Amino acid sequence: MNFNRWNNKRQLKKWSLRIFLVGMALIIIIFNDTFGGDEPFVIISLLYFVLLSFLLLRWIFKQIKTIIKLKNEQTKTELQHLKSQVNPHFFFNTLNNLYGLVGKDPEKAQHLILKLSDMMRYSIYKGEQDYVSLEEEVAYLKNYIELHKMRYHKSINIQFTKDIERPEVKIMPLLLIILLENAFKHGVENLREDAFVHINLIAKEREINFTVTNNFDASEVSEEKGIGLKNLKRRLELAYSDRHALSLKKEGAIFKAQLSLTSI
Repeated sequence: MNFNRWNNKRQLKKWSLRIFLVGMALIIIIFNDTFGGDEPFVIISLLYFVLLSFLLLRWIFKQIKTIIKLKNEQTKTELQHLKSQVNPHFFFNTLNNLYGLVGKDPEKAQHLILKLSDMMRYSIYKGEQDYVSLEEEVAYLKNYIELHKMRYHKSINIQFTKDIERPEVKIMPLLLIILLENAFKHGVENLREDAFVHINLIAKEREINFTVTNNFDASEVSEEKGIGLKNLKRRLELAYSDRHALSLKKEGAIFKAQLSLTSI
């Protein structure tokens, strides 16, 4: 209640000052029309309107600054919300696998738990940051691939080639994983044999190029669009604006996703 009173008094003072300034301007205009021509009065009038213009410009600048700040806060909030949507499908499936492994193969289950723990720790703590190093993001991708190798009881041709000049280059966390997860979710999981996922990452200076190619069962393709790629596109719009290019192509039973980024 006290805060509300203080805030109301503050607003009242601001409006009182504005009304006073406008009133003074009107008085000066009236006096100038009535008794105009007197040099001291003209100088005072000029100084007053210079002051009034300065205060008006200052107020406009503060309003623009407030709008930009609100927009940045809204963008940051939306990005955090989008990050929190990453990987729920994968984590749920892995937990289901763990349930079955605990009784059959306790040692494998322990390794799976450790990998999953590392990934969840990264998602929670690194996922809150605006940017992480490319090296950290690559380590996360490797953990994801290793977990999948442990999950499936079938042969998968997984190749991950890298050409990274600067491992310390910055990238938004949990960004590349969406394309990789999409390849496993819509490709590997629906194929009984001959499944493959080929990943290529090239980072030169500030340019990052990430490509994921996988095969899929055309008869199992769903018309329903998941949130993963929509999530990725929105995050790219918010964080990378005109500094990215995303290409998604289907050729027969092959899906190819290419993402190019210019880091900060």
